[in-house]
Amino acid sequence: MGENNSKLELRDYHLYYGAFRALYDVSMQVPANQITAIIGPSGCGKSSLLRTFNRMNDLIPGAHSEGQVYLDGADVFAQHVVELRRRVGMVFQRPNPFPKTIYDNVIYGSQVHGIRNKSQLNAIVEQSLRAAALWDEVKDDLSKSALALSGGQQQRLCIARALAVEPEVILMDEPCSALDPIATLKIEDLMRELKEHYTIVIVTHNMQQAARVSDTTAFLMMREDRAGELVELGPTKELFTTPQDQRTEDYITGRFG
Repeated sequence: MGENNSKLELRDYHLYYGAFRALYDVSMQVPANQITAIIGPSGCGKSSLLRTFNRMNDLIPGAHSEGQVYLDGADVFAQHVVELRRRVGMVFQRPNPFPKTIYDNVIYGSQVHGIRNKSQLNAIVEQSLRAAALWDEVKDDLSKSALALSGGQQQRLCIARALAVEPEVILMDEPCSALDPIATLKIEDLMRELKEHYTIVIVTHNMQQAARVSDTTAFLMMREDRAGELVELGPTKELFTTPQDQRTEDYITGRFG
């Protein structure tokens, strides 16, 4: 499975919430050290698909699945969920910093994982904030409440918090939908830098954003029974210029959705 450089893989994956099928028979590979965008109309299961990769759907009562999900060729359901979520971090739609200092937000996960050494924690804070392109803006205010930051800064802080535990994959669920255009461009620039070291999967409603930042794009649509299915997956440039499926073309050109 590693022969084609895929970091994550779904095979014949179906997801149910109770009796409702949310995802239908999704098979896809997510290439390592690339940005993969998941696009499609509202309600087609994009976030459900994203949350599959770190088992966040486990938290939803009645959720169950069929099929396989792999991280580096290993079954994610056989792994300890805390360790899986350390390796596969998540950044949510709205920035959700804890009501703590900037410093305490960044070290939160490291402390959960037992790191207590002050100089080690200081290094983690600087390293993570630098990686999230936030260090220069906050280095003199680390004891300030994270809630005092702007929306764009809060989202970069949440990215720093995800990076602090040294994940391999970062899942982003519409990370820019609550941000202004300038903050959005900063996050997009940051994503391009991060893919050198991380595999990134982003759900976005913004097709221009998918076209700008991603290497690979997955297009989902709802079936008649409202289950989301993968219509097309391919290199972003090809999917946006010469889609293989008429439904992809109709969506991209704005004929529906």
